[in-house]
Amino acid sequence: MYGPPVDLSCKAMQCVADALLELPRSGLRPLNTTADNKYLSRSLRLSYNNVTDLDGLQDTLSHFLAQPLKLAWLDLSFNKLIHITPVRLRSFLQELRVLYLHGNQIGQLSEVDKLVQLQHLHTITLHGNAIENCKGYRCWSEDRSAKLKVKVGMV
Repeated sequence: MYGPPVDLSCKAMQCVADALLELPRSGLRPLNTTADNKYLSRSLRLSYNNVTDLDGLQDTLSHFLAQPLKLAWLDLSFNKLIHITPVRLRSFLQELRVLYLHGNQIGQLSEVDKLVQLQHLHTITLHGNAIENCKGYRCWSEDRSAKLKVKVGMV
């Protein structure tokens, strides 16, 4: 059975790969591990850091999670992401359902359109990004909300 999120938030990381040098925060519910010290979780929290891109995400998932291809929830909120790097997202985020991107610096609608390749993704948070100021953002988010639950306000 899967446990609570692997929490790597508030670690002052500059890049996703910096997580490899960190230990997850302990929460109210203990993280269960396998014999090879991988966490039995489908959730990863990388919020409140200084991450600027997604390079190293696949290695980080493989390092921490017993079943990295089963990741369902990823919290990248309150970082410094500008771009959503198409790092073969579909190949290793195939089960992703929820993606928190609020409080970043994403400024182009085309960046979020890259996520269309994630077939199970149903919820994205985008408030607090420069994208909110793009002409046509509200129409764009309403159009996408037929497939996705795009949160444009506060969660």
